Amino acid sequence: MAGRIPTLADLGDVSGKRVLVRTDFNVPMENGEITDDFRIRAALPTINWLTERGAQVVTASHLGRPKGQPNPKYSMDAVRARLAELAPGVELLENLRFDAGEEGNDPAFVAKLIEGIDMYVDDAFGACHRAHASIVGPPQTLPSAVGLLLQKEVEVLLGLREHPKHPFVAVLGGSKISDKLGVVEALLNTVDALVIGGAMCFTFLAAQGYPIGASLWEPDQVDTCKRLLEQSKASGKTIYLPEDLTGVDANGEYATFGIRLPEGAKGFDIGPGTAAAFSDVIMDARTVFWNGPMGMFEDPRFEAGTRTVAQAMADTKAFTVVGGGDSAAALAQFGLDDDVDHVSTGGGASLELLELGDLPGLEALRHAPNAPISPNDPISPNGRELS
Repeated sequence: MAGRIPTLADLGDVSGKRVLVRTDFNVPMENGEITDDFRIRAALPTINWLTERGAQVVTASHLGRPKGQPNPKYSMDAVRARLAELAPGVELLENLRFDAGEEGNDPAFVAKLIEGIDMYVDDAFGACHRAHASIVGPPQTLPSAVGLLLQKEVEVLLGLREHPKHPFVAVLGGSKISDKLGVVEALLNTVDALVIGGAMCFTFLAAQGYPIGASLWEPDQVDTCKRLLEQSKASGKTIYLPEDLTGVDANGEYATFGIRLPEGAKGFDIGPGTAAAFSDVIMDARTVFWNGPMGMFEDPRFEAGTRTVAQAMADTKAFTVVGGGDSAAALAQFGLDDDVDHVSTGGGASLELLELGDLPGLEALRHAPNAPISPNDPISPNGRELS
């Protein structure tokens, strides 16, 4: 029988115990150097909680996609050096994905991972939606707990799903509607409005009959977008789409467009009119969730739309949540990451939690041998609420 999700307090006395903490140290790297240590710093509250109580902490993480083979490019050496500066004495194992057993959830790899370990803590929100060995394996046998970072992520995101303050607006960008179809459908049940930017807007525009030139789109999702537009209209929800765009013309020259793109033209960002309109929607909201940039913000020519939306997220009085990934990177690029209420450490995980209300890593923790089963505990028996 599954209990509620055990917290750090449910581990009992950790003094002298070797505690494996699954972290998400999948940090951005360039030429072997860490370009942003946000994910390492985000794990410190849990690490410090354990070390202050006498635990010997062993951290474990993946980095990149080494495909089950050791690869010096994805070595944890730079991360280990930074961790040693932030949390002296804390161990960090080598990249979990150097062994194919990690992504394959191999019991033999789990056994090797937890050898000599007394307890397990999952604090890797960015990987919690993966049923990988280090996520779902240790709770089968070890006293386990949710880390402080993961607990906060679940509280915030399930709060959006289950009891947001209205008006609730979701701002979605990125390249593909197919990647976010499930969360779009789930959010339409909760939000008052959806704001759609990024390349995924072109499939919606095509569904409305507008010419989109040579812009990135998904022809096989046009009918889906038509259905979503009809569904939103029938339910009284608004889907906001761009009114103008910036990009390049058929000759590759920078250009601004209205809603109709000429043949050969490509859209790479929302236009200034759209950016202003999207900002107004954000400013009028009481809750805003943002996942996905409005355009190719890495290119200075096409950063304005994402920058404007990011600034609105910083300026609004609404409760603001940014769903990790490229949106978090954009906030950091514009120096606004301290001006929103919650920046998630997981892009895909935040979307999956909003869509499904659960993750494989959370389900595994509910089945840990020390998972409490009491209706009076602060976390409900079905594990859907943390406080």
